[in-house]
Amino acid sequence: MTTLQQILGTELPLIQAPMAGIQGSAMAIAVSNAGGLGSLPCAMLSPEAMRSELAAIRAGTDKPYNVNFFCHTPPVPSAEREAAWRAALAPYYAEFGIDAAGIPTGPGRNPFSAEVAGLLAEFAPPVVSFHFGLPSEALLAQVHGWGAKVLASATTVEEALWLEARGADAVIAQGLEAGGHRGHFLSHDLTRQLGTFALLPQVVHAVKVPVIAAGGIADAGGVAAAMALGAAGVQVGTAYMLTPEATTSALHREALKGRAARHTALTNLFTGRPARGIVNRVMRDLGPIGEAAPEFPLATSGIAPLRAKAEAQGSGDFSPLWSGQNATGCREVPAAEVTRALAQGFHATV
Repeated sequence: MTTLQQILGTELPLIQAPMAGIQGSAMAIAVSNAGGLGSLPCAMLSPEAMRSELAAIRAGTDKPYNVNFFCHTPPVPSAEREAAWRAALAPYYAEFGIDAAGIPTGPGRNPFSAEVAGLLAEFAPPVVSFHFGLPSEALLAQVHGWGAKVLASATTVEEALWLEARGADAVIAQGLEAGGHRGHFLSHDLTRQLGTFALLPQVVHAVKVPVIAAGGIADAGGVAAAMALGAAGVQVGTAYMLTPEATTSALHREALKGRAARHTALTNLFTGRPARGIVNRVMRDLGPIGEAAPEFPLATSGIAPLRAKAEAQGSGDFSPLWSGQNATGCREVPAAEVTRALAQGFHATV
């Protein structure tokens, strides 16, 4: 049977989760050079920034790396829903002296496109991963055409089967514990999501492609447990967030190091799509899932000025403090050291 290392071309069956907004090429380079698969989150990058980051990776490592994209369908803006969202946030605008009429609207995150595929072809990254499904058959063929392997996230068995049937070379089984955005795309019903160690064996049983475990894995013991349940490899994000290579803000770092990190929740307040983060003021006030929040990614623009004002005052009350449920692996050490520590789990027995 083909191993994940053979598919990825890496020494270790370990993927550093792409984490948009808190890491760039430096993290990807460090993890790839340490034997894992470093990842570059591209969903929030302009074409110019993407080209710059890819050039940096090419200069910094000759090892395989992964580039990650979203595959959401851009929503049709709703004036009514936007007005309801602004009304929900109105007390905070008043508190910070923000003129709501001057806040622009806009997407913030764009899905994978023909333009991006053309840019990527110049660099021919060896691994491309997708969140929220897969791009069109034609775009996927283009990615496979330069020899790239394709990974994609599944939060249910049905999603894993869907991804396998449409050409994914491996499936990432993303458990409910995982930080950041859910990879779900066939259903938005959060009750269908399972914890990593409940989801993993079911996906392993259902598909023939290798399955990568993600969510709540923060140390070598978690790696070993995932492998014992049939994973071909693991994907880890939160444990890398305090490394010097991460661009995690000072506010976010402090939250990850403190007691606050013990309490996370799925929230749609920051982007319009459920993502796991540390509970803060706005999540407590409005409830983590707000019906007024516009569809992903349109909710971002309404809350962005509140985040900027609060952060300027040293507060994370309106910031997306993304974190998985298990932040115990977060250490202020180089990403290569985190990678080597996690790698011990591949040699352990449970």
